[in-house]
Amino acid sequence: MTETTTRIPADTLRGCHRILVLGRTGSGKTTLARELAARLGVPHVELDSLYFGPGFETVPQPVLRERTSAAVAGDRWVTDGNKSAVRDLVWPRADTVVWLDYPLAVSLWRLGRRAVRRTSALKAETAGSAERAALPRQMLRAARGVTTALRSHAGQRRDYPRMFAAPQHRHLQVVRLRSPRETRRWLERASHE
Repeated sequence: MTETTTRIPADTLRGCHRILVLGRTGSGKTTLARELAARLGVPHVELDSLYFGPGFETVPQPVLRERTSAAVAGDRWVTDGNKSAVRDLVWPRADTVVWLDYPLAVSLWRLGRRAVRRTSALKAETAGSAERAALPRQMLRAARGVTTALRSHAGQRRDYPRMFAAPQHRHLQVVRLRSPRETRRWLERASHE
């Protein structure tokens, strides 16, 4: 039997070496990927950290692709992100996809909490300084996150199943999780053999 046929990521992470966590903005991809990587003792590759520089400035696409290629060249890792610009680099290397397909309300709630937390931290950091002007930019980023979540909700549900079924992606075993509670239960079950 090959590794592909013996892996059952819905039940166990045994044999899952390169895991990609997908989901809408605000679904908790990075949090879950960090936890998975820690439990498995493998590197965590956050695609957003390869894409954004200081002050949330984005890097040119060739730089993102170079960074991504280097980051996923290893034998074992957990990565998170939906970046279509590097899908052709990440998906062929991955063997397992964990898809956080939560209700839209979950993402919107989490994005709201994140915006409040980041704005509060920014206010504390810039109290009494000229950098106080960064607050409107932070609020604009929060609004963009909500817009992205709204726009991607139906698209991901429509497109991901079709993409997973494509011949070039049939090697991927997909775990589709539909709520944070289901994710917690899966994580406990799958990471303990």
